[in-house]
Amino acid sequence: MPNSNAKLHSNHRGGREDSRRELVSRSLQSAQHCLENQDFGTAYAHYLLVLNLAPELKTTLKETFQFTLFKWAEELDSLARIQDLFNCYEQALELYPNDEVICNSMGEHLFRPSDVQSCMHLFHLFVILALRMGFRDEAAGYFHKAVKLNPDFADAKENFYRVANWLVERWHFIMLNDAKRNLTYLRAIENAVLSGSKSVLDIGTGTGILSMFAKKAGASSVYACELSKTMYELACDVVAANNMEREIKLLHLKSLDIEIPKHIPERVSLVVTETVDAGLFGEGIVESLIHAWEHLLLQPKPKNQDNSAGDYGKVIPASATIFGMAVECKEIRRHHRVGMQEVAGVCLSNSVQFFSPTYAAAGSEETVEPYTTEKLSRIPGGYRALTEPCQVMTVDFNDLQELKSLGDRKPWKLSLPVTEEGILDAVVVWFVLQLDDEHSLSTSPSEETCWEQAVYPVQGLLDYSVKTGDTVMMEVCCQDCYLKIQKISSLPSDCGMDFSDRDDTLSLGNEAELCNALAGLQTSTKQDGNTPVCVLESTEIALLNDVAYHECFKAAMSRVLLSLNPSKDLHSMDVDGHGSGINLQEHRNKSSQDVDPDALYILDVSEGFSILPIIAGKLGPVRAYSSVEKEQHQAALHVIAEANHFPKETLEFWLSHLEEESVVLQRPKSDKLWSIIILDVIETSGLIQQEVMEKAAISRCLLHSGGKIFPQYVLVYGMLVESESLLLESAVQGTEPTLGFNIAPFINQFKVPVRVYLDLSTLPCVPLSKPAELLRLDLMNPLLNSPSREVKIQICKSGQVTAIPFWYHIHLDEDHSLNTSDVSSHWKQAAVVLDEPIPVQVGDELVLDVQHHKSNISITVKR
Repeated sequence: MPNSNAKLHSNHRGGREDSRRELVSRSLQSAQHCLENQDFGTAYAHYLLVLNLAPELKTTLKETFQFTLFKWAEELDSLARIQDLFNCYEQALELYPNDEVICNSMGEHLFRPSDVQSCMHLFHLFVILALRMGFRDEAAGYFHKAVKLNPDFADAKENFYRVANWLVERWHFIMLNDAKRNLTYLRAIENAVLSGSKSVLDIGTGTGILSMFAKKAGASSVYACELSKTMYELACDVVAANNMEREIKLLHLKSLDIEIPKHIPERVSLVVTETVDAGLFGEGIVESLIHAWEHLLLQPKPKNQDNSAGDYGKVIPASATIFGMAVECKEIRRHHRVGMQEVAGVCLSNSVQFFSPTYAAAGSEETVEPYTTEKLSRIPGGYRALTEPCQVMTVDFNDLQELKSLGDRKPWKLSLPVTEEGILDAVVVWFVLQLDDEHSLSTSPSEETCWEQAVYPVQGLLDYSVKTGDTVMMEVCCQDCYLKIQKISSLPSDCGMDFSDRDDTLSLGNEAELCNALAGLQTSTKQDGNTPVCVLESTEIALLNDVAYHECFKAAMSRVLLSLNPSKDLHSMDVDGHGSGINLQEHRNKSSQDVDPDALYILDVSEGFSILPIIAGKLGPVRAYSSVEKEQHQAALHVIAEANHFPKETLEFWLSHLEEESVVLQRPKSDKLWSIIILDVIETSGLIQQEVMEKAAISRCLLHSGGKIFPQYVLVYGMLVESESLLLESAVQGTEPTLGFNIAPFINQFKVPVRVYLDLSTLPCVPLSKPAELLRLDLMNPLLNSPSREVKIQICKSGQVTAIPFWYHIHLDEDHSLNTSDVSSHWKQAAVVLDEPIPVQVGDELVLDVQHHKSNISITVKR
């Protein structure tokens, strides 16, 4: 009987195995057939079934399965079936848990929302991160895993580096390297704990350093909350590495969501926090402290009582005083005011009012950050104080009623007497953070501090000049968790008002007199209701102010158009910057319905607001296509075109004709090719634009004979420098600045090799070599490009190489180029920061290994 049963089981197993093989075979055939017919969804389902039934085929089918997955994911993304997309990736990762390509692709989809498919030709990972902030931690995990699985996987490394800049913002490194700041906080926390504050809550703990200060000082119970998943997990690792995981309770919560006794057993006697930004209130410190006083802290100590501090609640920092002054600064001006009426022959005068977002925020009900930030001690060209610093306001963080009244307080007026003649460009603000009675920290531009200063640019005035004796007037309020300084203007000394006896505080005397003066000032501002307003990013305003950029493009485009129109009158070319172009008058006199059959087609796919299509339109009979997307920007360009007497058909907005990103570079007409295609090659940050070489490859196929891509090629330049600042801004330097706590190995996992948005003209550094050409990227002739290159660099000064700053020479053609390191350039620069400094002597030679992969460049030192 046993033998008979065994035989039956054997036959049963054999039958099941035959059925499995038959099903696998049929499913494979179906999958391949679907793949040939581009039915990727069905093909994916068949491959999924095959791999689950026949795991032994995983290696054989890996590449085909990846291809099918990626194509099906693209379809799901385009259909906004995001949950289905993620489900597919989760299924794929169950089959291939250690596949770095699938991990990286999963991370990319977490950051690629389907509702921006129409603008993917402008793919920029930072923007995409902002659009899908909820998934950034998860995506970073996939990118990080992909890099760990394959440290040489260039795409995953580039993705992780860019995500890391968002997950762990760079100021964390700078603040942790600020030993003075850390020591001051430690001393204040020690004083509070020693005086009886034994239970502590750290709001916005970051790496957990303030919590560890409290525990080290002797606090009996320490709680810390952190909203960011990445920072919370980092804090857990740091606290454990310092043997405090049982003594500090970490909460992955916003402080506003903490409840007693659900999360902490009882009210605490001390709250420590550093949730302050350059404008003091921008990280929500007021809102979080109001909640803390009402729900998490013991009652404050009554004034003039000597009871033990442990019986009462208190906050570190205890208070803050905000200061401000008016300044002249060319760098701030060129990023927030269009400083000319004509750009490369295009008239801008009185046609459109351009403002930066900070000005738009002043009159808006939306919660928009009303200031920018700058490290004034390192701003290119420096700045000049036009007034003495004055006290703007004070705030007591230990006074609940004062905190609650801030948001409801009516705006108040402030006046600053002008002490130096100049141009009124901005009001800059800093603060003194009073941690306790003995310890304070200042963010003043004259201090060596890890903080930047808040900058409120002045916009909308007819006259920005001020002279000694004038008065700078402004309105101050605290709304939407921000300090707002708005309605900035100047009052001439001859207006009849005397401010000489006023102190520079909130009390400004006769309110009626002041209001009348301010009402009079409004007549001097550009508030013309008939003039359209266009809000541009500060980088776009700097681009509009970049004269060399526009003149260079104008000259290069003129050359191409002339070469493609040899029959046109050479003398009608706009060679001196004031002409009218190729038969331009004849072009303008044409009816809007009468399209010149000889018109040349120009496509501008550069990012952001660009007037290059209008400059092109002034050069002759062309059809210029712009990739500008915002309706407000399109309207502004239409107004400028009309002001320059353009026929309606001269300027078109290309994206309005497109349904999907993949055809952004297609032909303008079935019988037409592009004469010029303008590509954005360099980001304002100083990096190569994503996918630019892929766009160049498509562009080359769509050019008219003799047509050009602008730029035609780019040369990358770099040099070796010694810079302590770059080291401190890129990674935590050991345990000394963090007062012996072991933090560096954990946060430094998120360091990136490249620092962006640098100004080499003010970067504290010592050049150790002369600039050298590192790489050539040719968009017109890709055969001249090499994926890797070794460059020998001669050392001209002894020191330690810590970084390799780099920039670009952008060649529109052989005779017209732009240098992104020029002082007037709207571009910033970038630098590769070395993991370890390299000591060098004069006469030494270092070899740089320069790699070019897709649109990414890596620079390493060969040992």
